[in-house]
Amino acid sequence: MTGIDAAPLNWSDLGVSELVPTGTVTLLLADVEGSTRLWETQPDEMTAAFANLDRTLAEVIGAHSGVRPIEQGEGDSFVIAFGRASDAVACALDLQRAALTPIRLRIGLHTGEVQLRDEANYIGPTINRTARIRDLAYGGQTVLSGTTTDLVSDRLPVGAWLAELGTHSVRDLPRPERVVQLCHPDIRNEFPPLRTAKSSRSHNLPAQLTSFVGRAQQLEEVCRLLLDNRLVTLTGAGGAGKTRLAIEAANALSGEFDDGLWWVDLAAIADPAVVSITIARTLGLPDQPGRSPLETVQRFIGDREILLLLDNCEHLLDACGDVITRLLNHCPQLSILTTSREPIAVSGEITWRVPSLSLQNEAVALFTDRAQRARPTFHAIDDDLALVTDICRRLDGMPLAIELAAARVRALSLQQIADSLNDRFRLLTGGARNTMRRQQTLRASVDWSHALLTEPEQVLLRRLGVFMDGFDLDAARAVAATSEAEEFQILDQLSLLVDKSLVTADEESGAMRYRLLETVRQYALEKLTESGEATLMRGRHRDHYVAAAVRLEEDERLVQWAEQETGNLRAAHAWSIDCGEFEPALRLISALQRLWETRGRMREGIAAFDLAFNDTGYRDEDVAAAVWIRAVADRSILTAWTADSASLERGEEALAAARGLGDQGLIALCLAACGAIAYYFPEVSQAYWADAIDLARQTGDRARLCYLLSCLAVATNVAGQPLVSQLAAEEGRRVADAIGDGFVSRHCRIWQATAMGWRGGVQGADEVIRGVSEDARAAGERMVELFALICECTWFAYEGKAAVARVKSEEARETSIAMGGFHEDKIHIAWALSALAADRGAEAKAECEAAIGQTVPEQMPYIRALTPMTLALLACGELAAARRWVDETVGLTEGNYQLNALVARAHVALAQGERDQAERDAHDALALALVTGAFLRVPEALEALGRRAADYGNHRHAARLFGAATASRTVMGVARWPVYAIGYDDAVAECREAMGEGVFNAIWTEGSSMSTEEAIAYAQRGRGERKRPASGWESLTPTERDVVRHAVDGLGNKDIAERMFISPRTVQTHLTHVYAKLGCTSRVQLIREAARHA
Repeated sequence: MTGIDAAPLNWSDLGVSELVPTGTVTLLLADVEGSTRLWETQPDEMTAAFANLDRTLAEVIGAHSGVRPIEQGEGDSFVIAFGRASDAVACALDLQRAALTPIRLRIGLHTGEVQLRDEANYIGPTINRTARIRDLAYGGQTVLSGTTTDLVSDRLPVGAWLAELGTHSVRDLPRPERVVQLCHPDIRNEFPPLRTAKSSRSHNLPAQLTSFVGRAQQLEEVCRLLLDNRLVTLTGAGGAGKTRLAIEAANALSGEFDDGLWWVDLAAIADPAVVSITIARTLGLPDQPGRSPLETVQRFIGDREILLLLDNCEHLLDACGDVITRLLNHCPQLSILTTSREPIAVSGEITWRVPSLSLQNEAVALFTDRAQRARPTFHAIDDDLALVTDICRRLDGMPLAIELAAARVRALSLQQIADSLNDRFRLLTGGARNTMRRQQTLRASVDWSHALLTEPEQVLLRRLGVFMDGFDLDAARAVAATSEAEEFQILDQLSLLVDKSLVTADEESGAMRYRLLETVRQYALEKLTESGEATLMRGRHRDHYVAAAVRLEEDERLVQWAEQETGNLRAAHAWSIDCGEFEPALRLISALQRLWETRGRMREGIAAFDLAFNDTGYRDEDVAAAVWIRAVADRSILTAWTADSASLERGEEALAAARGLGDQGLIALCLAACGAIAYYFPEVSQAYWADAIDLARQTGDRARLCYLLSCLAVATNVAGQPLVSQLAAEEGRRVADAIGDGFVSRHCRIWQATAMGWRGGVQGADEVIRGVSEDARAAGERMVELFALICECTWFAYEGKAAVARVKSEEARETSIAMGGFHEDKIHIAWALSALAADRGAEAKAECEAAIGQTVPEQMPYIRALTPMTLALLACGELAAARRWVDETVGLTEGNYQLNALVARAHVALAQGERDQAERDAHDALALALVTGAFLRVPEALEALGRRAADYGNHRHAARLFGAATASRTVMGVARWPVYAIGYDDAVAECREAMGEGVFNAIWTEGSSMSTEEAIAYAQRGRGERKRPASGWESLTPTERDVVRHAVDGLGNKDIAERMFISPRTVQTHLTHVYAKLGCTSRVQLIREAARHA
């Protein structure tokens, strides 16, 4: 320990109350997050808050022997110096716990040798490093340097802990800094990534490939409006430059929104119901069980300081108005900037019309800039400048019209451009009176550009109008070419359209992707309608994307392709619904099933199915039976992910129809759908899964087989059958790896590791799950990533690696938050497990309560089985509450979950002094371990029996059980949680004292030499009268009865083994036991005996 942390120093006692400490000092630097905005928006509250802050500072500085250099600090920041690092940490914690609303302090702590500028102020590297560390934090967050952390790690305030945030490069400093966060149950502990240069504010604003010309005054005005108002709408005609101005304003204000800027393009959205889904997707949020997309967005934004830019709202005014109102009412720090051709018309909206460019400066400068891009040798001087000015004047300063005209300098002189405008502008007098002149002018410019095209180019341009989110060359050929000759000409004509600035071309993933500007696309659609080809082209567009989706549905490229083509896929689906052609709509959505599942977009898929099923013109009999069957099955499977309700009766109806067709693949899919609907009712679901798997094996459909096996692994895990779950997951993984299905393979590895852990193979589970979260993140499978992190956290907690488990649970929580709170109940369970491993009972209890509070009803029994509430309550000493909870849990659970509950109840009963109850529960748990193959909690059951034996005075028996339990725990690689140590140490000490050290060690060694199964047999020996007779039908175990049932059905040993996920040798062993118990010598006798008891 260094001198600075050896003893408290009171500077007043040293007679230097007016001076600051020197030498090695711990500095606390703090400032107020968002201070400027708070003073602007809440001046009265801030005045009172700062008076409160000054009083609080005086109290905590005095309480923790600190010194505040009054002259040090800028604006709302301050510095406090301490002789002891632990005093600085305690002071920081008191400041964060203080009621300072609306102030939120960012606090940084660092220890080092200080330099004085004068008698009362510091300069030099130490205070600079402290300031940079503080700048990494968010309001309400306290971060420490590595130096300070090393000094205080063993001297933290009561209840506090430190969380590693990694080593980061810090602005202006030569070496990276280890950064650690101070945490406590009374303060906020969850924050976004540190504000390092690498993780600066998030945004998805599109990069601009051309310069932003002019509009300095307008930009300043829009920024001012956004700072003073939470909803600003930029209005104006198409092509007025609304989008570009909005993006530039957002970029200019990036420093004002700490949590990011997000641009949401609504131009391609036709269905108002998709507005909230599009916002969620832009924010990276998948569908959430039990929540609408808007609720997911609302929950994600919360109190974050975010600017949301909703672009092209004019065709979705009602939907945008509803979404905006909801978000602004529930997200107090959110600001929204929209662009629309007309106001959104909601309360609080400030509308601002985007003006034309000023003629002399901005419009001419824009024309010149864009003309030089088209023809680098272009220069406008003297007479040319006058012509440019005239062109811009007659185009009313509209940016898009100017850009289209400027692009023509590649082929036309300025005079030719001006003359062409003279000819074409005669149409302006014929426009509708209620059409704004700027809109007419823009249309005239586009119409003029269109007139300069050859006829084949005009035909291609109008046909390209059906594409929404761009297109590739293959799509253009498939949709726009109606003959072989046209197909060969597409590339040349498309290149010409790119040259003439009517189509843009960008390289994406090594291939060219084309796009029409929205105004040009709308113009092209009008021309398409006038030509009479609209229905034909929309149909071809739809047919192309349906065929492409069907062709790719078994290909891993499907998801990436579908995400790129989202707008076109939505347009194809919408066109089918509008035309009453429901069959291609359903085929398309079914083909995208992998997209919905891997990207967490299940609710979007369900909504797409429902648009067809719920349409007033829809009838089941109008759709091909196979298409209808698959759609019903796929929708049912999606509802299993979201916990939405689905009708088992409708699933059975589809199953019956599939059997009527005799289509084995469809039958297997429908069986899987029925199993998915009944996921949380194991006695119903597993029969469906077993039949589906049998069919997949018979048909040799390996893709479906591995998927079904992964589902069975989940279902049997829910049922508390880890042995069957592990076998299903292992086989599913092997098949998935053989066919290259990475998604299913990763999914199987999660449940394989889960089952292995329950069976006592925790270290093996670590090997299986390692790398899954990283692989899933790289593949964009965020849901798989989340489940993998939860799995890792669980087994690290059981291994006693509380710190690592906490890191994994934090990663899982961050992943969940990034998705808007996905599977929050399971996140809380992971935190509860890591808390129990670290002996933080109160925290574990709070996390358990949160898990139960956020669980949907359908999953409640399963979540209750997973939640370690009994142990949390036991750790808190709340024995009566623990007993009530565990009594109910024992009655609701089965398999290894009931085993876990019985072990927990045994320890609660011991704490309550109910030794007989504890003994019964421990024995019942051991019996269940043998039946289920779940040995994870066997050590705790053995120790409960050991404590009971010690109470009886049977110290030799107790010591042998304690030795066996410790050995079993070592083999499994798990630790004894502190909650299970209650009473254990006393019992061991009692045995050692009663027997003497030598005898005790010898007996302990005898116990430790037993395997887990031998220890169970030893513990059960002499328990009393057997509950099951030794012979006769009643002596058969449940597994033996299952073997008999399959044998009676005529299955051979190999078939029975496949059905029960065991080996043929194990089947024969069971049959041998059965023959011995029943006195049978052949299967004929066995069948007769079974018939007697049927």
